[in-house]
Amino acid sequence: MRDWLKKMRMAKGLTQEDVASKAFINRAFYSQIENGKRKPSFDVARNIADVLGFSSTAFFTEDFEEPFYLALKNSPMVIAHCDLDLRYTWLFNPHPDFDTSSSLGKRDDELAMNQGTLDLMDLKRKVIEEGVKCKKKITFPLSDGDRSYYVYGEPLVNKRGEIIGAVTSSMDISEVLPE
Repeated sequence: MRDWLKKMRMAKGLTQEDVASKAFINRAFYSQIENGKRKPSFDVARNIADVLGFSSTAFFTEDFEEPFYLALKNSPMVIAHCDLDLRYTWLFNPHPDFDTSSSLGKRDDELAMNQGTLDLMDLKRKVIEEGVKCKKKITFPLSDGDRSYYVYGEPLVNKRGEIIGAVTSSMDISEVLPE
């Protein structure tokens, strides 16, 4: 089951028929994709992603077991996509305080309200509104103490070059050892 896809659809207030029609596929095929029974082609994934406002790469990183994935999985890196409303559309390797599936479709301020989340949301807004790359050190109060991240953001664009959100990569620098 692709819970993240269902949450994205429901957050937009769309039915399976709505998404299927706008993505130029039939509802039964879309249902199979949403239920995890079928993988979409690159073109179908792009069409669905355009309708729901996320990056089509989310379909192809679900079961990613390549060395790149394994290296990131055990690193202090968090990678995320958000839509124009700053709602998470894809999240990889979050801090243990956050569950990927329950974070999708939500904004940072709906997950935790603190200065770190406000700073992160400001960075994402700047990326989206100005169409620029940004970077900033942001500190968050988490269950294991204050954690500082070096956050890099850039616009997330669709195949037509339109900004559909932001992508961020954040490296936990709380325990960086001196050289």
